[in-house]
Amino acid sequence: MITSFGIVWDWAFTIKMLPLLIKGAGMTVTLTAFAITFGTIVGLIIAFLKIIKNPVLNYLGGLYTWVFRGIPLLVQLFIIHYALPVATGINFEPFVSAVIGISLCGGAYIAEIIRAGIQSVDKGQMEAALSLGMSYSQAMRKIIIPQTYRRLIPPMGNEFITLLKDTALVSTITMVELLRTAQIYAASHFKPFEMFITAGLIYLMLTTFFTVIFGKLENKLAQSE
Repeated sequence: MITSFGIVWDWAFTIKMLPLLIKGAGMTVTLTAFAITFGTIVGLIIAFLKIIKNPVLNYLGGLYTWVFRGIPLLVQLFIIHYALPVATGINFEPFVSAVIGISLCGGAYIAEIIRAGIQSVDKGQMEAALSLGMSYSQAMRKIIIPQTYRRLIPPMGNEFITLLKDTALVSTITMVELLRTAQIYAASHFKPFEMFITAGLIYLMLTTFFTVIFGKLENKLAQSE
């Protein structure tokens, strides 16, 4: 125990609880991986809706990003986990609600990342591909997309880190991840300072680790150009 400002900090308890916090961190990373995967699928669909030459589809894509970027993620989680069961009678497990909520919200931001990446490629390349007899989809698949993915690594890395931190919000729908684990043992053993500081440090280590990983990937792709 360490005494500071007349208060005794029981860091031995934190060390004892560390395996449970690490387990919670594992769930946080798992949730982030699911969310970024499904969010990317959603983002791809919405991005193409926004860039294809069809005003109706453009409107639908814009409507999606407007709604899901405009409503706070916490509110979306509450709607999915608490409101939808009342309206439809369908109940989701906390993990499922968390994946759906974060994926749909993250997908709106990923859509903008992908759209900006695609539109950053010189329009003349699409025109040249079409003039050579390629269809629009062939030109996108063979010419535009291969030039886009390198540009997407930095913003997608940032979005991954953002989603990882946003997973802390799912503690409000009783999903047991890192923050929820810290909350449970902070409340049951009256150790809020120790548990939340430790949880914060674990989040910091996770974000630092993935920041380094994405940085190395970005550098590797830059060297291969």
